[in-house]
Amino acid sequence: MGFCFGVYVVAMLNLPTFKNEPYTDFTIQENIDAYKSAIKKMRAGFGQTHKLCIGGEWVDSETGETFASTNPSNPKEVIGYFSKANKNDAEKCMQAALKAFETWSKTSPEEKAQVLLNAAILMRERKHEFSAMMTLEEGKNWAEADGDTAESIDFLEFYAREIIRYSNKTGEVTPSPVGDHNWIRYFPLGVGVIIPPWNFPNAILAGMATAAIVCGNTVILKPSSDAPMIGLMVFNLLVESGLPPGVCNWLTGPGSVGGDYLVTHPKTRFISFTGSMEVGCSIYEKAGKMEGSQKWLKRVVAEMGGKDAMLIDRDANLELASSHIVAAAYGYQGQKCSACSRALIHQEVYDELVPMIIEKAKMIQVSKAEDNPNMGPLINQSSLNKCLEYVEIGKQEGELLLGGKNIEMDGGWFLEPTIFGGVLPGSRLEQEEIFGPILALVKVDSYEHGVEVFNGTIFGLTGSYVGTEHLNDAPNDLHCGNLYINRKCTGALVDVEPFGGYNMSGTCSKAGGRDYLGLFMQMKAVSERPLPK
Repeated sequence: MGFCFGVYVVAMLNLPTFKNEPYTDFTIQENIDAYKSAIKKMRAGFGQTHKLCIGGEWVDSETGETFASTNPSNPKEVIGYFSKANKNDAEKCMQAALKAFETWSKTSPEEKAQVLLNAAILMRERKHEFSAMMTLEEGKNWAEADGDTAESIDFLEFYAREIIRYSNKTGEVTPSPVGDHNWIRYFPLGVGVIIPPWNFPNAILAGMATAAIVCGNTVILKPSSDAPMIGLMVFNLLVESGLPPGVCNWLTGPGSVGGDYLVTHPKTRFISFTGSMEVGCSIYEKAGKMEGSQKWLKRVVAEMGGKDAMLIDRDANLELASSHIVAAAYGYQGQKCSACSRALIHQEVYDELVPMIIEKAKMIQVSKAEDNPNMGPLINQSSLNKCLEYVEIGKQEGELLLGGKNIEMDGGWFLEPTIFGGVLPGSRLEQEEIFGPILALVKVDSYEHGVEVFNGTIFGLTGSYVGTEHLNDAPNDLHCGNLYINRKCTGALVDVEPFGGYNMSGTCSKAGGRDYLGLFMQMKAVSERPLPK
């Protein structure tokens, strides 16, 4: 399908109201065939070697070394080879970004927004290709991959509108009591480092990068080494959509390149990070130290995971509760920071609800992601090993009710859906983030006890309350960034449920919300006093 820049917007200030991108209906044979065709097309491009992109130029890394991205359903299948950058490569990215900032920072909001709108059009046209790559590179089944791509389109569309809204916030001040003319303006910060995760490699990567870019910043994009191919597709899409050279620079390689050198670089203005608590805290600490000629405090925007719980009250609809617990616990193999890893069940319904959860979990099909099962593989061997270690911990701390075994299949990293019952508050299985298909069932004595256990971890990302008796209490009592009532604790939508958590879940930055772009800008208040006549 042909594409012409600028056709989307006739008048930037008259954009249609933002609407979330619809999901693909995979009960329709045409969509099934299209997705299979996209998988075939993506697989045909496997095995290529990909360079760095610095200042618009594709270059080899200084090391000359590469690493492989593989299919977690079949690790023998190589997606592609990617350059291992070093500190010198990172420094070249920084210099390119600094140079590009001189012009991009002065580009009009309309022009910057147009790039994102162009990208949204192109991604919508190629939706299945982006999703298929995530099926192959990240082990997402079709629905999970399709949802990831839809969210990416949402971020592009929403942040394009948001920068226009921010650019028009000139009159949002109280009139001066002495007759001054006052207004506010927002300015970009400078060069930022974007460090996205592997589990939402399209949506989160695109959202993090473009939020910073559309504000007038320039960035160095350092993708996860478990998801470089889908990241490269997003990067190429932005370039194709009109992003000038150097505004976004593509840097692959070890985490230390982004996590150490660039985080501590005196010219870095901000770091946007999504990943583990340990890495996030390390970035926060390093970013807080003044380096060399640095004359600003670096901003850190961080989302760092969770130990999310669903609290099931004694009057809950148990059929609804069991369905939503299973969906939230095992969607994308539990590899979501929002996944339900704890079900806190009122003692009066515990014995009735637990068998219902087990029966639904037993129905989950585990297979290669491209076959579109309920569950695919874990992302890598390290993740599988970690989950198996927690299975052994769980056997000491609770009762293994289901699963717990590695599934041998094409060398892939598969684990059965796993459930432990009788897990006690304060145990490792109840407290520590696992990031896999392992669910802990905890019996609580009362709603009040459930609240205590719910809030009893260092995290506070998402959670759910299922019931009616304490509908009015739960929003005040349960401390997390995203609380859901009578539904699962996963599946936040852009501008519907701004996403980000409390405590060690991060800085509560609220991606996809109306405050988010402000994190990548600084406000100037201007006050003009009329000259005497």
